[in-house]
Amino acid sequence: MHRINIYALRTVYALMFFMLGQTVWTHIFTHQGPWESDNAMASSVWAAFSVLAGLGIVRPLKMLPILLLEIVYKGLWLLLVAYPLWRQGQLAGSAFEYQSAVFAGVLLPILAMPWRYVLSQYVYRTPRPALL
Repeated sequence: MHRINIYALRTVYALMFFMLGQTVWTHIFTHQGPWESDNAMASSVWAAFSVLAGLGIVRPLKMLPILLLEIVYKGLWLLLVAYPLWRQGQLAGSAFEYQSAVFAGVLLPILAMPWRYVLSQYVYRTPRPALL
């Protein structure tokens, strides 16, 4: 793996840490009143993402699963939610338009991902026997 791959990963993690972190932690710290269940759960998940992205800045290869999760959930959302709306001409002006634009940023982690390394470590690698 090349040094440029590590710097690209660190850049993606830093963007997640600072951009997502600023948004979610501001929301959490300024929230007033009782939490609505789904909002509280989503805020907790996003906050966890930002913290794990912070770890990714320091240990980019160890935190690849967090980027894989991001690629998969955003890709599925774009494919299952945004694409059908776009195809029917209903995406523009809908409540989903902004989220689609934000999720289109999934191209950054896709481009930064060291795919050969991911395949060798997570797909082709023979698992070790479990320790009991």
